[in-house]
Amino acid sequence: MNRLEPPFPPPAQVNAFLADHIGLLRRSYRHLTGRDLIDSGLTDQAAALALFEAPFALLSHGTQADPILAYGNRTVLRLFELTWEQLTAMPSRYTAQAPNRQERARLLQQVTARGYIDDYCGVRVAASGRRFMIENACVWNLVDAGGACHGQAATFSHWRYLESSAD
Repeated sequence: MNRLEPPFPPPAQVNAFLADHIGLLRRSYRHLTGRDLIDSGLTDQAAALALFEAPFALLSHGTQADPILAYGNRTVLRLFELTWEQLTAMPSRYTAQAPNRQERARLLQQVTARGYIDDYCGVRVAASGRRFMIENACVWNLVDAGGACHGQAATFSHWRYLESSAD
């Protein structure tokens, strides 16, 4: 099978909804947390479609010095108000406002050292400038069976929009 490498084309039936990448997300998440992102009985292709359409956020970035977002499901695209092409060309640090980027960098260092965290909360910003608080996010390293790191991923189900800069 020909493995896809970032930047990925938009998830579609023709590329099995990026099943290879979703398989990496699923296996890494399971290995590090002991939990499943989605029903473990699903094939990677069925899981990839279900996760792209899921009501919770799922996103990942690569291993570049300034990591670029590699994947975001439909919920992520909606929350961040981005097209697939915009998302997969954007450094992941831009998901946070400048004052919050240092805290985000500290979080990613903790994930690198520990493998994952599952209690992250922080303010994120959409393309329009609309801010929202994410709560209880799980962030984990994407590691293949050989131990090679392919980036990091995050998932969260709880967020709330912030109305003003005082929130």
